[in-house]
Amino acid sequence: MKQETHVSEQMTDTEELETESTEAVQTEAGEETGTDGEDKAGRPTKVQRLENEGDIAADYLEELLDIADLDGDLDMDVEGDRASVQIGGADLSTLVGRNGEVLEALQELTRLAVYRETGERSRLMLDVGGHRAEQRTRLVALAEKSIAEVRDSGEPLSLEPMSAFERKVVHDAVAAAGLTSESDGAEPKRHVVILPA
Repeated sequence: MKQETHVSEQMTDTEELETESTEAVQTEAGEETGTDGEDKAGRPTKVQRLENEGDIAADYLEELLDIADLDGDLDMDVEGDRASVQIGGADLSTLVGRNGEVLEALQELTRLAVYRETGERSRLMLDVGGHRAEQRTRLVALAEKSIAEVRDSGEPLSLEPMSAFERKVVHDAVAAAGLTSESDGAEPKRHVVILPA
């Protein structure tokens, strides 16, 4: 049975963050930005690139909503190191699907649309009808309850299989509580194991 720690699972994201941090340090260390927000070499800033990703994603999703004859309001933002787009509206449950499967697929399609336009891999986060926000709240509560169980018993605790997004939320909550966790198993049964201190 193969086990990977949360750190290994996040390797690609960590590498991206290190690259972006290096770019930010280089900017602070000597690259001047022009009046239009571009750096000295004429490249757009990180925030501009993320805003552009959001614009491309919003255009793609607007077309998709028109084709599906669905009404939705799009809200774009930059949250930390990624662009985010939220679709709000009346009944958008068809865009979420059972257990968020349609939302996951739609997010991947949107990331591909951004990649097609920019040539760069996107980490854009998509939410529909507040599904991810509600999911995050529920998962943090589950993590806190599970952390208490692990502290009381002193034994590792395996949670139910989860998507990559769900596992990341739990890993983050466990790390914030001062414990460690790892992902175990293969998709679609990959799950989080919370370890005692």
